[in-house]
Amino acid sequence: MEFPEDLKYTTEHEWVKDEAGQFKVGITDYAQDALGDVVYVSLPTADTRVEVGGTLGEVESTKSVSEIYAPFTGEVRSVNDQLNERPELMNEDPYGEGWYCIIEPDDIEGYTSLMSVEEYIEFLNSK
Repeated sequence: MEFPEDLKYTTEHEWVKDEAGQFKVGITDYAQDALGDVVYVSLPTADTRVEVGGTLGEVESTKSVSEIYAPFTGEVRSVNDQLNERPELMNEDPYGEGWYCIIEPDDIEGYTSLMSVEEYIEFLNSK
């Protein structure tokens, strides 16, 4: 499994990438593998306020339905509309074209408190 070092991670198996103060969010390789084939994605609406731990949307796979959670409090700035037509991008390219949404956080502490790649791998190994 792949876990890029330039990302931050959550205990809910989302990744976050800093892109000039706006933060791209997606599900990890671990999460997409556990889900199986993704067949539907429910996206949030741009300009929606989200609270840390609140539901951003859902991912439906051949195995189950899972929620995607906000990694921090802020505002959704954009969503990956490609997922409406091609939800399988979450399986094929979870760290690239399979990203979920971009959030502008209320403060940077929400981002800096997320796990590093080393902490995330340690978290996975403790399960």
